[in-house]
Amino acid sequence: MDERAFEQRVLELEPRLYRTACAILWNDADAADALQECLLKAWRKRSSLKEEACFNSWITRILINECHTLRYRLRRHKTVSFDEAVGDVPAGEPVDLGLRDALRAVPEHLRLPLLLHHMEGYSLQEVADMLHISVAAARGRVYQARQKLRQQLDKEEQQP
Repeated sequence: MDERAFEQRVLELEPRLYRTACAILWNDADAADALQECLLKAWRKRSSLKEEACFNSWITRILINECHTLRYRLRRHKTVSFDEAVGDVPAGEPVDLGLRDALRAVPEHLRLPLLLHHMEGYSLQEVADMLHISVAAARGRVYQARQKLRQQLDKEEQQP
C-alpha cells in the first residue's frame, strides 16, 4: 500500500477509529494519543497487511491494542480520580448522559463488540476478526451487551 492510498483510507476511517478509542478509554486526550500511536504503528507495519480488503479490521485491531496498552501504562504510572479515569465526552457531540453512563456500566468485553457492530457498522465477521473471537462469540457478546444496556437503562428510568 503506497502513501497516498494509506492516507486516503486513514482519512476515511479516522472518525470511526476515534469513536472506537473513546469507547475504550472514555477520555478525549487519551483517545487522540492512542489514535496517533495506532496510525504510526500501522504506517510502519503496512507491509504486514496481507489483503488490502482487510485494512479496516487490521487498523482497528491495532487501535484496540494501543488503547489497552495506553490504559495499562496510565494505571501503572499514576493514581487518578474516578472523574479523570472515565474522562470527557468528545467535544461537539450531543451527549445523552443516561446512555453514556449505561454504556460505562457494560463490561468492555461486551461493550466493544456492541459499539463496533451497531455504532460503527462492522459486520459480526469483522468484529470477530478484530477481537480474535469466533463469529458466534461476537454475536453472543453483542446480544449480552444489549441485554445489560437495556437493564442499565431500565434502572435509570426507575430512579427518581
